[in-house]
Amino acid sequence: MEKFEKLTGIAAPMPLVNIDTDMIIPKQFLKTIKRSGLGVNLFDEMRYDDDGKEIPDFVLNKPQYREAEILVAGDNFGCGSSREHAPWALKDFGIKSVISTSFADIFYNNCFKNGILPIVLPQEAVDVLMKDAEKGSNARMTIDLENQVVTSSDGESFSFDVDSFRKHCLMNGLDDIGLTLEKAASIDTFEQQAEQARPWV
Repeated sequence: MEKFEKLTGIAAPMPLVNIDTDMIIPKQFLKTIKRSGLGVNLFDEMRYDDDGKEIPDFVLNKPQYREAEILVAGDNFGCGSSREHAPWALKDFGIKSVISTSFADIFYNNCFKNGILPIVLPQEAVDVLMKDAEKGSNARMTIDLENQVVTSSDGESFSFDVDSFRKHCLMNGLDDIGLTLEKAASIDTFEQQAEQARPWV
């Protein structure tokens, strides 16, 4: 998993509330078990018309937001069914952080497991960052995970909370497999001792 330390990038404004996981990645794209390739279908029903053509007014189809790495969204982001494909699609598109006033619990947890930083801020702070994101590609936000601060393009800063263990995992690029591999030497020692103590197993 890629390390997340400090990110300066374009933020796309999505002021909708209750953006659920079916909006993020519709059910017809859930057949795959691969984490790659879902970015093209991110927000599929909002991005494309019935003929598969891009809807120009959708934020991620606008030229200034095609390279967005941050989403500033409305309340209760990621609600609905507990599909891990939702953070997979965000990550594959290039989104590395989502800022909102609240997240659905399962989606929130899945973000950390897939290298995405979900940031919870008060409504007043999200309103400022939403307006900043509306400026387009010339307005780049900075997210400093080590110091737990989001800074707007105008230099206005907002502190956020994050669990220390999850912060450690993101900053060191550790998913569940990476955490297990950190203990590889201890696991090998245990297995050798177990084999000697119980060779019949």
